[in-house]
Amino acid sequence: MTYLLHGLRCATCRTLDALWLDPVRARVECRECGQTALIVTNEGRIA
Repeated sequence: MTYLLHGLRCATCRTLDALWLDPVRARVECRECGQTALIVTNEGRIA
């Protein structure tokens, strides 16, 4: 699933390719600014 993050920018700091996936906590985090986002599936459950 990490291939989905390739080529994306952080919405907060706009850094390219700085996002990493934490599947245990079901979130994506920016390595530069620390902004996090939860991963939600189509069913509305946290993945």
